[in-house]
Amino acid sequence: MKLAYNVDAKPRDIGYGKLVLFALQQMLAILAATIAVPTVVNNTCKLVGEAAMSQSAALFGAGVGTLVYLLFTRFRSPVFLGSSFAFLGSMFAAFGGAASMYVGYLGLLMGAAFAGLVYVIIALAVKFAGVNWINKLMPAVVIGPTVAIIGLSLAGNAVGDALTGIKAGNVMTLTGALSLICALVTLGTVIVCSVYAKKTIKTIPFIMGILAGYVLATIFTLIGKGAENTAMQLIDWSGFKSMQWVPDFTFLKAFKGFKDLTPAYVGTIAVAYVPVAFVVFAEHLADHKNISYIIEKDLTADPGLSRTLLGDGVGSMAGAFFGGCPNTTYGESIGCVAISGNASVVTILCTSILAIVAAFVAPFVTFLATIPACVMGGVCIALYGFIAVSGLKMIQKTDLEDNRNLFVVATILITGIGGMSLTFGKVTLTAIAVALILGILVNLIVRCKKPTKNNHQRGNL
Repeated sequence: MKLAYNVDAKPRDIGYGKLVLFALQQMLAILAATIAVPTVVNNTCKLVGEAAMSQSAALFGAGVGTLVYLLFTRFRSPVFLGSSFAFLGSMFAAFGGAASMYVGYLGLLMGAAFAGLVYVIIALAVKFAGVNWINKLMPAVVIGPTVAIIGLSLAGNAVGDALTGIKAGNVMTLTGALSLICALVTLGTVIVCSVYAKKTIKTIPFIMGILAGYVLATIFTLIGKGAENTAMQLIDWSGFKSMQWVPDFTFLKAFKGFKDLTPAYVGTIAVAYVPVAFVVFAEHLADHKNISYIIEKDLTADPGLSRTLLGDGVGSMAGAFFGGCPNTTYGESIGCVAISGNASVVTILCTSILAIVAAFVAPFVTFLATIPACVMGGVCIALYGFIAVSGLKMIQKTDLEDNRNLFVVATILITGIGGMSLTFGKVTLTAIAVALILGILVNLIVRCKKPTKNNHQRGNL
């Protein structure tokens, strides 16, 4: 695709005012998922008198983790790191098996360290063995549909947010109708700005879409308050009454847990985090193949997969040190690059700094948290759709008349879309990971046989 700003674009090339706008757009794209992880943990792991994790600290950790990633990749990879959903079960185990809440916080740090160590080991293996074996193990016919699954697996989240308030059985309610209107207005604004707008507006379609949706949701909410109709009140501003002015950093409490730490608990944390790190590695590779395709530059070669892995692993440890959540590369960030055409690393750098600063600006963080789910749902329909389409574009040149390729793609798409996730004890293989593993196995099996005339006959399927 034609990029408005390439990876190496400088601030003077973009303009400092535009740069801040682009960074804000990136942060809006990753915000919902980044703060959703600590929210889910808080809802599951109830502690006496306080939340288990801080949303502002998670945002701060994402910014720090991204800075570390950029340093390791020599500022050549336009990827943002945010809170990883893959480690939710691991974080539940950290609090569930802890003798005290302080030990639970310490478990979060140890778990991130274990996961980061896995990345370091894989990075060293790649450094010495090269990446050719990975390219052979996971060619475009495997990676393409896997990337598509990353977007498609999130489709339900986007649609669910867009239809906020609609009851089971798709029964339309007033809240549901207004939410759908806001979602469609948001999506429509994103599309119009991206296709028809010129210059700056064309590169910030998410900001324009969110603004349009938020203004409409505000109008509905004010009308609802005036009419005392709660069904019309799509925005909840009550968070401004109890804002968290200083992030509640994880390490401040974790260090108090050393006195109650036991070898058994350390083992529990290792078992909960290490296997998941291998799962996230698969997503790391798929994300970097995807962004490489978008910017037409192979990031696994330059700066190199070993560097991206080290950046992700060490960045994840740094992020968890402050926010408790291990980080991972974000498909939302990659989708934002694809739609806006802005692949400049300096934008990612500015986003990470903005995230760090915003964590201390309570009104700003609280305001961002008031963006209705339906508005974000409208944005995410486009965002996740672009991720899925970019994956499918990777297999454009793949010969799908060849049954060998058909079986690989079919296996990945059906198991991924079908949600074939598997749980072994405290370890859960996500549907994306299972789809990728099965795709690799099928590809190895079918490549044992050279292509024949029958391989190209669809009637044999």
